[in-house]
Amino acid sequence: MRGVIPTALLAFITYILFTGSAEPFDLVTGLIVAIGVGLLVGKYLVKEDAKALNPVRWLWGIIYFIWYMIVAETKSHIDVMIRTITGNYNPGIVKVPIDVKTDYAKTLVANSITNTPGTVVVDLDDEYMYVNWINVTTTEPEKAKKEICEDFEKYAKRIFE
Repeated sequence: MRGVIPTALLAFITYILFTGSAEPFDLVTGLIVAIGVGLLVGKYLVKEDAKALNPVRWLWGIIYFIWYMIVAETKSHIDVMIRTITGNYNPGIVKVPIDVKTDYAKTLVANSITNTPGTVVVDLDDEYMYVNWINVTTTEPEKAKKEICEDFEKYAKRIFE
């Protein structure tokens, strides 16, 4: 039964957020779907129940989501719009070191970079990500990390490590 409850809880919350409804039909449907998802994949997704149920990690996840949607996305969209209008860009692929250790943390960082306009992770291994960047300002790995993913890693560590 390891991982069933946290997976079902996350699936239920996601279902309700995406449907945007708290009607009884949607709550019951969401509950049924969440239990099914939890039973089917919970044991594969969660390695330790204690970590997954830690409310501090969930709080950091919520804080990260709000920060990402309001700050990171807004800054990146504005930057890409300006670069598109002015034609001022210097695209390229840079090697960026990654310090997070767990697969979940690496996935969060890579997805955050890819979902943010102007950057796409094209490859990832245990030590480095290779990021296609719309405006390469440095090819120095540590400096590129500071500009591209330092904040993402900070939150990933608090949530998943």
